[in-house]
Amino acid sequence: MGWRPFLILVAFSHAAVAQVPVLGRYQDFAYSSDAVQSQAKIAYGDLLRELRGKGKLDDEPDLNRRVQHIAAGLIAKAIERKPAAAAWRWEVHTSSEPNQAASCFAGGELVFGTAYIWRLDLNDGELATLIAHEVAHAVGEHQREELSQVFYLNTGSVRISVATAMARIDSDLSLQIKLATMLKIQESEADQLGMILARDAGWPTANMVSFYNKLAATDAPTMLSWTYPSAASRLNMAQLLGVILNRQ
Repeated sequence: MGWRPFLILVAFSHAAVAQVPVLGRYQDFAYSSDAVQSQAKIAYGDLLRELRGKGKLDDEPDLNRRVQHIAAGLIAKAIERKPAAAAWRWEVHTSSEPNQAASCFAGGELVFGTAYIWRLDLNDGELATLIAHEVAHAVGEHQREELSQVFYLNTGSVRISVATAMARIDSDLSLQIKLATMLKIQESEADQLGMILARDAGWPTANMVSFYNKLAATDAPTMLSWTYPSAASRLNMAQLLGVILNRQ
């Protein structure tokens, strides 16, 4: 057989194929869910320690309780759509760190920036839409898919670890460019699945559309623009999907 084919077989021996809940898109995973969640937990813990050290973690109690309450209902509906997520260690925090918007780590670990929420002046339904978007990233296992793509794009013959894949995403601009198309698909997917989860949890579609309207009104080009659909296209999607959801 030779050494190179043997190494390739070993590298892909843990590959798996899955589908995104509800939307049904097929995904290729090179890493197990447990391996990705284990590494994500380290990164999440580092972020929480940094924010706690600055005195900016869960430092607005009223807003934190509001986020926690809304998130609980959305997570319950997400678990209905993906039963395996019931075993995850879901965790939700808020932070007044100005640069923190909304973050999702594999396994349902979320952080929401209070400055971002105040800046958009979100009512409860709009806030539910924001939270549902991040919950959708979790149940769609988007971080696992992103890291798996780093594995598949690796030109070497030796399997790279989850930690190495994560480090490469943070430091390699050329790799980020290669991942941009997939990340844009994931963002659009989180918008759609998030709206479905928010509807499942009882939030009105009018609030979902108004959330994306606020995004469109405040949209400005950023370094992350290449990984997100335009705010205008996201608003169009929300308007169309809102009509569909209201008819169901």
